[in-house]
Amino acid sequence: MSTAEPPRPSFAETLEVRDRCLCFATQRAARALSRRFDDAFRPLELTNGQYSLMMALNQPQPPSLGRVADFLAMDRSTLTAALKPLVRRGLVAVAEDPRDRRGRRPSLTDAGRALLAAALPIWRETHAAVDAELDAAGAGPAELRAALWSLA
Repeated sequence: MSTAEPPRPSFAETLEVRDRCLCFATQRAARALSRRFDDAFRPLELTNGQYSLMMALNQPQPPSLGRVADFLAMDRSTLTAALKPLVRRGLVAVAEDPRDRRGRRPSLTDAGRALLAAALPIWRETHAAVDAELDAAGAGPAELRAALWSLA
């Protein structure tokens, strides 16, 4: 029976990951941005995730759940769970797919479209502030978005 301790990463290796890991940096930035937009949308009782989901549903024809899940890079069960509070609030309706009775197609209700319209100026103002901070830091927002989209 060996009493040797298992290998452990050194503190220097922890710092290497902190300083180089794109996943860590992206997750940290995403949490900070999420909090910022959550705070901005709070008067509308809307989270930034709900805002993004509702924007994804703002289409001429109701999309399939699979298409929305793919667009938002989430699995269908997570999407279904995220839709439930929006359905309860009357902001989203989920109907049977007329071409495949097993499928479901979510769409914004009139109340959902009205809330999305009310949220858009808040999003624009908050986003302009974020873009200005990125510009001031020398990180062009357009280039950052393009790089993030290419990773997704």
